[in-house]
Amino acid sequence: MKGRSLRLANWHSHVIAVNAPEAMRHWLTGGGSLTNKLKAHSRAFRVQKLHQHPALCLADEAAAIGLHRPSRVVEREVLLRCDNTPVVFGHTVVPTTADASDWPLFSALGERSLGSTLFGDPQVRRGELEFARLRPCHPLARRARAAAGLQGEQILYARRCLYQRHNGLLLVTEVFLPEVLSLAPARANSTLENRT
Repeated sequence: MKGRSLRLANWHSHVIAVNAPEAMRHWLTGGGSLTNKLKAHSRAFRVQKLHQHPALCLADEAAAIGLHRPSRVVEREVLLRCDNTPVVFGHTVVPTTADASDWPLFSALGERSLGSTLFGDPQVRRGELEFARLRPCHPLARRARAAAGLQGEQILYARRCLYQRHNGLLLVTEVFLPEVLSLAPARANSTLENRT
């Protein structure tokens, strides 16, 4: 039982509860589109699609999407890269009860940003952000480290948000990788380059 509990995350409604460093809180709590914020902090932003396929949702996300137990969902995982460096691991689940009219663009996203479609659609209702510290053994921490090629067993910080469109629910979890802390606004980057 203890092993199973270590693979669950405690999600909190306030970022203070996860005791993240101040620089990381800046990324966790930022309002608006994360895609736009990352674009402003890089010269080249890219979404790398890892997969999108049917899967079982995680134990700590079932209740959030209205399921009594882990059940089949459509799962999408991506890496968000700034200047080719992975900075965020994105994990999205959509219950199979949702249909194409609920999320018409989801199945055809490819390597486009999900955030740009969510924030550009007036029919999408956004829930409140929740925050968590992911232990090294949490499934999303393991997947994020493997996808980004990270070594070590560090704690990773994550946030998630539930979206609704018509009757469809969609849960987006963003796991912030250590390299996100090295990002600076792109304008500052180009100014530094011009001085050297």
